[in-house]
Amino acid sequence: MTGNGFFQIGLSFFILLILAKPLGWYMAQVYENKSCGLNTIISPVEQLFYRLCGIDPKHEMDWKNYLSTMLLFNLFGLLAVYAIQRFQAYLPLNPQSFPSVDPKLAFNTATSFASNTNWQAYGGETTMSYLTQMLALTVQNFLSAATGMSLLVALIRGIARRETKNLGNFWADTVRGILYILIPLSFIFALILVSQGVIQNFNSNQKVSLIQPIHYQQPANDSTGQPLKDSNNNPILETKELTEQTIPMGPVASQVAIKQIGSNGGGFFNTNSAHPFENPTPVTNFLELLTILLIPVALCFSFGVMINDKRQGWAILLAMFIIFIPFMTLAVVSEQNGNPALTSMGIDQTVQQDLHAGGNMEGKETRFGIVNSVLWAVSTTATSNGSVNSMHDSLTPLGGLVPMWMMHLGEVIFGGVGSGLYGMLMLVIITVFVAGLMVGRTPEYLGKKIEPYEMKMASISVLIMPLIVLLFTAIGTVTTSGISSIANPGAHGFSEILYAFTSMGNNNGSAFAGLNANTSFYNVIGGIGMLIARYWIAIPTLAIAGSLAQKKTIPFSAGTLPTHTPLFITLLIGVTIIVGALSFFPALALGPIVEQLMLWEQYGN
Repeated sequence: MTGNGFFQIGLSFFILLILAKPLGWYMAQVYENKSCGLNTIISPVEQLFYRLCGIDPKHEMDWKNYLSTMLLFNLFGLLAVYAIQRFQAYLPLNPQSFPSVDPKLAFNTATSFASNTNWQAYGGETTMSYLTQMLALTVQNFLSAATGMSLLVALIRGIARRETKNLGNFWADTVRGILYILIPLSFIFALILVSQGVIQNFNSNQKVSLIQPIHYQQPANDSTGQPLKDSNNNPILETKELTEQTIPMGPVASQVAIKQIGSNGGGFFNTNSAHPFENPTPVTNFLELLTILLIPVALCFSFGVMINDKRQGWAILLAMFIIFIPFMTLAVVSEQNGNPALTSMGIDQTVQQDLHAGGNMEGKETRFGIVNSVLWAVSTTATSNGSVNSMHDSLTPLGGLVPMWMMHLGEVIFGGVGSGLYGMLMLVIITVFVAGLMVGRTPEYLGKKIEPYEMKMASISVLIMPLIVLLFTAIGTVTTSGISSIANPGAHGFSEILYAFTSMGNNNGSAFAGLNANTSFYNVIGGIGMLIARYWIAIPTLAIAGSLAQKKTIPFSAGTLPTHTPLFITLLIGVTIIVGALSFFPALALGPIVEQLMLWEQYGN
């Protein structure tokens, strides 16, 4: 890796940590209903909203009420998104006159955005009207992100409180998360994006004349539309001249802001953040990457503040970074070493120290280069964001393995807003339990005994994702409907299917992009997988929160395992990696690992 690459990565993490600490404190103040600096402005709006909706924010819920309220609210959102898509052709703000969305694709998209997955089996600029993009998709970006943060806050309260069944009020937590956190951050960020060239308008697509016409050939047809052929039965080609280009328009900046801040990732355009109207400059690339990580990292600080022990938040955050940095480095080095297949063609992929260029640039934007493309790929899969500024399908096998591995770990290395940290806390509970068995003591976490009930729920939370991903991948690889979408048979084709279900099963949304996912098979089975992955992890998480809240606090003693020390951090890292390796290493061996070995065997190291 070049010095320039180290500088870019170091600067990103440095600014991230500077911003995350005050934001973490601010979010803790918001969820604890304390003064946060914006109360004078936002509190009247918040109270008005409660009155209009008949919500008593002081009425607290036990874990079952909290869960049922969350599920019903999310079901309503899913149905609303589905309905808007199905009636899109008859609704306003559709200047391109797009037809209504196919039922299976509408189901897939509705489950995707309601579950914070934002998997897209469609091209936004050719499928969704402006109203659908704003009222259905962008609104769900706010609601799904706020839901994830509310679930985390409920779990934190369960850890911090004692001898109570109350975990807070789902409505109040969700409203406060949107009004005090997501809307202000998105508003500021959208203005910054517009200043850098991200478009925000309601114009219909524009046709512009090309400065230099493009000539191309295509098969000629007769007057009846049948292809013309010569005496040898070969198609007759005719030369065409292209003089115009269609430029897509739309309210882009407002959607891009919340897609990054809320760990959503769904792009307004098909090429997502590689599109110059979503991510036009290196400045926007840096800021968007920063916002992808900002709230997940800041919530570690919020956790420490809300349990009144900041060391716990630092310990979890440090474990995340220790796992993230080596894997990110592996991906960067793999891409900068280049693709042996391209080298065999005489293409020079060496890194030039003076220009900081070279390596495997296939599928990457020259505006961003290898380091920024790979840092984005690893960050977006570590955080459950799913947006892309390069095509993951064009990564080298080892380079593509890293984003897949980030998801296979359960997307707990930073993870989605809320969902990442409560996923990591499930692994913390398992680590505490394992450590307790090693020393022959009843495991405890922050003064609460970890008993069989908590371990059962934590085990369900950790194992449901591998079960869904591996089961659906197996179905995809043995059925005609699954393999018919593969463009690259063999190890890479298997990787494409594994990546697709890994992305949907982890509520990530990114794709290798070499798989045709807009089919009945992938739309239906993928939608089911996204629903299970989101809510069957949320259910045991809230069950643990309810159980811990009712327990008494046990005083710290000489036999208590500290959960902020280097020893515990090492144990947590080991458990996280072992769980991921035991679940997915055989599948990875059939995909990216064997593909890399085949490259080395055919073209040399």
